Amino acid sequence: MLSVVVLISGGGSNLRALLDETQQPDFPATVTAVGADRDAPGLVHAEHHGIETFVVPFRTPREEWGDELLAELQRREPDLVILSGFMRLLPPRVVDALAPRMINTHPAYLPEFPGAHGIRDALAAGVGETGASVIVVDNGVDSGPVLAQERVSIEPDDTEETLHDRVKVVERRLLAEVVRGIADGTIDLSARQ
Repeated sequence: MLSVVVLISGGGSNLRALLDETQQPDFPATVTAVGADRDAPGLVHAEHHGIETFVVPFRTPREEWGDELLAELQRREPDLVILSGFMRLLPPRVVDALAPRMINTHPAYLPEFPGAHGIRDALAAGVGETGASVIVVDNGVDSGPVLAQERVSIEPDDTEETLHDRVKVVERRLLAEVVRGIADGTIDLSARQ
């Protein structure tokens, strides 16, 4: 059974979907802890499932905060760390210590529209489609190796909210598929560094 720690910053809707997926009897992974960089509302999803939570409040210098976060992660010895709406760039030594066992979801078809505003940027660009991606975290901004991605059409009347809602459906499914693939060995993270 693959042990997973999830890091969030906000409401945790992707986390909630992953926790629901782990309740399926054939799902080969379990979330052992959920951490955040603030008192994130999404921590309630973990608490509802009886899963340990922890908070390492962001502070500067960023490297010291990263060392504290890394110590919390390493103490739990996860097989995989998932950044799910975690809105902080991790210091390089955190990424290097966990690579390639750390993945991230992103609401765009990478390398298109990296960064914190992928949905807004896609709408502003006037393109006909965007997407969702699951990647290995590296020291860039949404630049790691792609593990899975899928296109999502942009409708003429889409707002950030309506488009994001549709992208999230795909993002959640892709995340569950990637976690399953890592757990059953069909996705080899060591080949994705």
